[in-house]
Amino acid sequence: MAVNKSPAPVVSGLSKGLTNYGDTGFSLFLRKAFIKGAGYTDDALARPVIGIVNTGSSYNPCHGNAPQLVEAVKRGVMLAGGLPVDFPTISVHESFSQPTSMYLRNLMSMDTEEMIRAQPMDAVVLIGGCDKTVPAQLMGAASAGVPAIELVTGAMLTGSHRGERVGACTDCRRYWGRYRAEEIDAAEISDVNNQLVASVGTCSVMGTASTMACLAEALGIMVFGGASAPAVTADRIRVAERTGTTAVAMAASRLTPDRILTGKAFENALRVLLAIGGSTNGIVHLTAMAGRLGIDIDLAGLDRLSRETPVLVDLKPSGQHYMEDFHKAGGMPALLRELRPLLHLDALTVSGRTLGQELDAAPPAFAQEVIRPFSSPIYPAGGLAVLRGNLAPGGAIIKQSAANPDLMEHEGRAVVFEDAEDMARRIDDDTLDVRADDVLVLKRIGPTGGPGMPEAGYMPIPRKLARAGVKDMVRISDGCMSGTAAGTIVLHVTPEAAVGGPLAHVRNGDRIRLSVQRREIALLVSDEELARRAAEHPIERPQGERGYHKLYLQSVTQADQGADFDFLRASATRETVPGKPTR
Repeated sequence: MAVNKSPAPVVSGLSKGLTNYGDTGFSLFLRKAFIKGAGYTDDALARPVIGIVNTGSSYNPCHGNAPQLVEAVKRGVMLAGGLPVDFPTISVHESFSQPTSMYLRNLMSMDTEEMIRAQPMDAVVLIGGCDKTVPAQLMGAASAGVPAIELVTGAMLTGSHRGERVGACTDCRRYWGRYRAEEIDAAEISDVNNQLVASVGTCSVMGTASTMACLAEALGIMVFGGASAPAVTADRIRVAERTGTTAVAMAASRLTPDRILTGKAFENALRVLLAIGGSTNGIVHLTAMAGRLGIDIDLAGLDRLSRETPVLVDLKPSGQHYMEDFHKAGGMPALLRELRPLLHLDALTVSGRTLGQELDAAPPAFAQEVIRPFSSPIYPAGGLAVLRGNLAPGGAIIKQSAANPDLMEHEGRAVVFEDAEDMARRIDDDTLDVRADDVLVLKRIGPTGGPGMPEAGYMPIPRKLARAGVKDMVRISDGCMSGTAAGTIVLHVTPEAAVGGPLAHVRNGDRIRLSVQRREIALLVSDEELARRAAEHPIERPQGERGYHKLYLQSVTQADQGADFDFLRASATRETVPGKPTR
């Protein structure tokens, strides 16, 4: 006979995750005794607990407004009847993380996941911003399974140099390129250095930080309209307050990440990544986030989307404007309105409403120049293209919207650097045998080789060519480049050289063919010759001696699996996106 079992009682607030002393009542009694040392009343402690991840750090100017955001979130939580409790986690900044911020992304995700699990909270607000912090937080939250909502710190304001508007970090690279070419002197490069970062906040162009902010909104894991407000504006503070009130509602409805971060949501995010001319790093991060939920991202499917999704956002490095202009033009709601026919409008968002319902309630369109109509894109296809061939059997990525059209169909002689140190030693040597039509190849800067995929994929133009006026060359590596960079640069070559991928066996003088039209990256060397080279020089995977370095090198996956740790990915694949075309 069937026995009717009553559902298990829902545990919430301070009663969640009690330490087991063999007496549940005592465990709660002890927890309340200690927290009351901070002056809380029983009334306050009876409310839904909303955790707030505070990633403020003096090493992280991108998060310089974190204290103000924490206070605004707390206000929103209390207005909605919750109890806000902020707590710190690792804070990772792109320019202050050695060896790379990508190396630390997985550690930050583990820190985020374990602190959400370890501490009682009914929902959590994730305050991130700088490049790797948002994906790290969403990876951790997806694994932790507690209702979660992302709040980004927002982009910095632009500065001005001798009457020209400038912002980090596309203009950083442009001016440094001019300095290397001896077009400007030391005094001017020093002057511009004071103007490139005009306030706290993330990079003011469509680099990785801005890309991840837009993708978080596209995924539905951020309040609608929350991606674009600059860091030092009242709009950003209002977004933070709304985030706090939304978190309380999410706690009440138990709206967990797996209900929002679905295959449809990830396909929407891929569409947005292509339409904004987003960072190549975005595909690695989306892959890692999806992998935590058993969702695989198919690169062939991504390329199919790219052929039918034009770049609509006119921002550097693919265009001319900055994030504050994108915000004034209507931000993500305006872009999503243009993409509406291509989106899954039934995808759920943190508000409890669908994306379609959010768009229906959005403010009306108005005249502006930053977000183009679908009929008048700034680039006719998506920002990214997926390349394959005997040099990258697992795939490679090129940001075609920021590349030189004259170089996207190119064949040239390989000029090879074995690793980043080799490049640093020889790139500016006037005796380097290099011509403008050559192909620069950099090995061993992939997930294990870097370690952590340093953004050295944006190789500098050799000084003697820069002085001669060369602005771009075809460059190939198994690493990353900053989303703020432009150029004809092939990245994420998989498998990487450090684990024995074909890239390891490229030699000076080999011919390499790039064809973006045919989606091809080919080493014009026979299979037999490549096999002979591999047998002559077998590759041993790097091994760390201790600590996180050892864990990282033993566990990190390749770029096509998001460079996540193998033991953090879901044990089984539930879904692959993009799915078969339905439109």
